Amino acid sequence: MCLDILCCNSNSSDVVFLTVAPVSHPAKLRIILQDHDIRKLDLPHGIPGSVNELEYIVRKTFGLAGNFTLHYKDPDFGEEYFSLTSTSEIKDKDTIKVIHIVEPPTLTLTFTNVDNSIKSASKTSIQTSASSVYTSVTSILPSNSSSSPGSLDTSILSSPEHKTQRSQRWPTVFPVPRFAYDTELVLASGNEAFKKDGFQLNFTSILPDILEKLAESIFQYVAYPTSAQLSDVAEALIQKHPCLKEPGSYNGCYGWRQRLKYKMGNYRSKLRNLGCPELDVNSLKKKRAHEKAPAKNIKKPRKAEVNFLPPHPQGETEESLELERLELLNEVKMRNNYQIISEKMAKTFSIRRQEVVSHAPSVNELKDRWPALFCADQINEEFTRITTVNLEAMFMAKLDQYFPKITSLVLTRRGPAKMNIHRIRNMLLEDYSLERRREAAIRSLMVHLREKEEDLFKECLNDEDSTNEVMKIIISRGATTSDPTRARIVIEGTEVQEDLEVPRACALLMGLIYALNLSYPKELKNTFEAFQKIFLELDDLKPSPKVMSLKNKLLY
Repeated sequence: MCLDILCCNSNSSDVVFLTVAPVSHPAKLRIILQDHDIRKLDLPHGIPGSVNELEYIVRKTFGLAGNFTLHYKDPDFGEEYFSLTSTSEIKDKDTIKVIHIVEPPTLTLTFTNVDNSIKSASKTSIQTSASSVYTSVTSILPSNSSSSPGSLDTSILSSPEHKTQRSQRWPTVFPVPRFAYDTELVLASGNEAFKKDGFQLNFTSILPDILEKLAESIFQYVAYPTSAQLSDVAEALIQKHPCLKEPGSYNGCYGWRQRLKYKMGNYRSKLRNLGCPELDVNSLKKKRAHEKAPAKNIKKPRKAEVNFLPPHPQGETEESLELERLELLNEVKMRNNYQIISEKMAKTFSIRRQEVVSHAPSVNELKDRWPALFCADQINEEFTRITTVNLEAMFMAKLDQYFPKITSLVLTRRGPAKMNIHRIRNMLLEDYSLERRREAAIRSLMVHLREKEEDLFKECLNDEDSTNEVMKIIISRGATTSDPTRARIVIEGTEVQEDLEVPRACALLMGLIYALNLSYPKELKNTFEAFQKIFLELDDLKPSPKVMSLKNKLLY
């Protein structure tokens, strides 16, 4: 005899009958809610008899809202994901992925009849309104006119508090802005003359406008551009307006790079006087007594941070954001309010960055004031706010991509690292799971860069004291190879993350370094630079010689 249980879904009007068999074996499933949120689902009565029942259990257990479908890995097609149509296709300890269905927004246009007597009077106001709407939309966009339709959609849908933050990394090809109308006329005639007779343009009269517009465009991406970035701008300018090419320069644009360098300094001074926080933090009045020199201890992006020190959202003050922080402390204590926490963390991003960058508090202090910052989800979110890059997804994708070449570079080597290479080879022979392959790739990377694994990893028991560690990933292994390997992250003697796979611990440690504005340990600077410039592709134009050599070997 079977027992039928009637279940009602609180999020819809659906009624689901759960049929429980009299004899069943307990089962467990690995549920991927998001790329960085993977849970375990215990099924004491075994795998349900229908997909609807399983969807109900997943929704109820993890508090999911909205519509979603379930996908499973099919071994017949190389572990690719397929839509789950029958629970007979899955078994104990299989992986299920939750795919949320996002309904497209519906726009409704309502038309009303307009009396003929007022049509002519309304015509002018309608045109004015349309012009105002266009002005409102374009004011959200960057000043350059090369924005794509996709960037327009993103800008319009952005929430108000994000308008003051940069949303793009440095472009591959720098978009030269449109200059003033009279400047464009001079450049157009100059380009024609250059194509016809090769005459160079005397640009003295239009030089201030060109430099001002270029400085504005550069500042949309970075406040302190590197020499390589200034060269990108100068080359893009010469390519678009060849009449500006300098015959005495080795590349035709060296002089433009120097002009832009000095112009950016003047432009920063102007914005600093207007109170731009990213620049005001380096003013002499904000520096300590022993640092009152223009070039002393400049606080600026050093690891390709896009939003290093953003201004407060429009309409917000330090007092109002401090109230948001206090409310956030209460929200962290509650359950199933991820969305509220994310919104408040995004809103308080500017005041948190000012605190982290300007005051450099200890990890313990930050953990007390911003406990949500040390959750895995928010580490990923904070990294995206700072760099616009999806931390874990990017890190793991590149790690998987480069795994074959990294290991082949190391496992065939001879010499002083022979013992480490032998241990890595044994790791893969004992367990060739995805997590073990990723860990082996990271260890191989360190061996290739001639840095010590023990400077990053420490193998120990769960109860071993780690309060003297400055920055370390503590690894606890089971008695057998089938037992899971767990890792903890310790920074300044404080445990900030626990119960992680080793590769994920490395990714989250990178996120914490950015979120807490920490420097790379000197003994591991090549490893972390490889994480940044090869796996996360941040500031990858000018790596150190060792990292550049490794990058070339992985790409070619």
